[in-house]
Amino acid sequence: MPSSPAFNVPDLIRKKRDGEEHSRAELEALVLGYTRGEVPDYQISAWLMAVYLKGMTPQETADLTAVMAASGDGLDLEGLPRTVDKHSTGGVGDKTSLILTPMLAALGLTVAKMSGRGLAHTGGTIDKLESFPGWTSELSEERFLAQARDIGLALVGQSKDLAPADGQLYALRDVTATVDCLPLIASSIMSKKLASGAHTVVLDVKVGAGAFMKTLDDGRGLARAMVDIGTRAGRQVRAVLTDMDTPLGHLAGNSLEVQEALATLRGEGPEDLTELCVALAVEALAAYGEDETQAEARAHVTLHDGSALAKFRAFVAAQGGDPALVDDPALLDVAPGRAEITAPRAGFVERIDALSVGRAVLALGGGRERKGEAIDHGVGVELVRKPGEAVAVGDVVLRLYHRDGRGLDTAQRLLADGLSLADTAPAPEQLILDRVF
Repeated sequence: MPSSPAFNVPDLIRKKRDGEEHSRAELEALVLGYTRGEVPDYQISAWLMAVYLKGMTPQETADLTAVMAASGDGLDLEGLPRTVDKHSTGGVGDKTSLILTPMLAALGLTVAKMSGRGLAHTGGTIDKLESFPGWTSELSEERFLAQARDIGLALVGQSKDLAPADGQLYALRDVTATVDCLPLIASSIMSKKLASGAHTVVLDVKVGAGAFMKTLDDGRGLARAMVDIGTRAGRQVRAVLTDMDTPLGHLAGNSLEVQEALATLRGEGPEDLTELCVALAVEALAAYGEDETQAEARAHVTLHDGSALAKFRAFVAAQGGDPALVDDPALLDVAPGRAEITAPRAGFVERIDALSVGRAVLALGGGRERKGEAIDHGVGVELVRKPGEAVAVGDVVLRLYHRDGRGLDTAQRLLADGLSLADTAPAPEQLILDRVF
C-alpha cells in the first residue's frame, strides 16, 4: 500500500484555489505523490484547475519545474564540452533542428538531446530523421554520450524515464481542459530541458496561426516564463520569437522537409529558413560569450564550407542511416502523386495559412492524430509561391504530394480555404519578432 502524503491534499487544493503560494515541499507532495499513486487523479485534477484559474508565481513555476524534472532519470552531460539544447514550441514546415544541430556541432558546441515525434499538425524531428532508412533514435546511454563526444551531435527519442511526472500531468491536463495555462505549459517544456542536462537552452517560440501561441503577447509571456525558469535553475536560456502564420521554408512533410534541410546545409536553402537557423546559432554562441557579429559570420560559414553538412552526414551514419541519401536527396522516398492549387485570378499571394497546410499534410497521411500511429514519410505540401509574390491566373501556388489519392480531397479543400490573394502586394512578413534572455 502507498504511504499517505505528508500534507493534507484538500488543504493544498484550497490554498491554490484561494490564490496562495505553494512551497516547494508542498509541490513535491502533490506532484510526486501523484506519480507514486498516493494522490488520486481527481484531487490533482481539482488542483490543476485551481492553478489554471489562479496562476502561479515565478518561484512556484520554477519549483514545479524542478520537481517534475527530478521525478525520473536525467541525462548527465557534465563530461561533454559546451552543451546546448534547442526546443521549438511547434510549427509547420519547421525542419530547423535538422539544420541547426549540425551547424552547432560544426561551431564547436555539443548537442546531445532528446527529440519527439509529431502530433496533429506539427511535425516531429524523429519522424523526419526516420526518412533515412535504418536511422534509429534508440541508443544506449554509453553510445549516446560517446557519439556526442566524437561528432558533437547525438539525438535520441524521449525516454519515459525523463521527467515522467510531466507525461502523467499532461495526460490529465488533456482531459480536464487545463492544457492552455502558461505556468503549466512553461513547466512542462522546461522540466524536460532541465532533465536533459544541457548547460545552454535555445528556445524557438512560434507565434501565429500555425502555432500554439496565437499572439505575440502570449508568446512573450511563455518565453519570459521559460527563460526565468532556466535562470533560476542555473542554466543559460535564450528565446527567439518567430512568426508561424506562414509555414517555414517551401516544403512541409517529412521527406520533403529533409530535402529542404539538406539544401540549406549546402547553402542553397530558402531565405527564411536560413535566417532562422543562423539566428538560433547566434543565440547559442552568445550564451557562451561570443560576440554576436562574429557569431553570425561563423554560423553562415558552416552552411557554405561543407562543415555543417559533414557533421550531419556523420550523424546520420552513426545512428544507422544511409549517408548516400545525404549526398543524393532525390533518393529519399517522396510520394509519386501530384496535385496543384492554382491562382483563380491575377494578383499577389496575401496569405497561406500555416494551420491549413499542417492539416493538409495530416489529411494526406503525413502526421498522426494519436500517438503511435504510422505515418507516410513521402507525402506533403510544397509552397510554390509565398506571401508577397505575384501570380497570374492559373499559376501554381501550392503542390500536393500524395499516395494513391489518400486524403487528397480534404487536403485540397483545406489549402484552398487557407489561401488568399490581394490586388496589391502585402507588407513583407517579419520572421523574427523578438528575443528574450
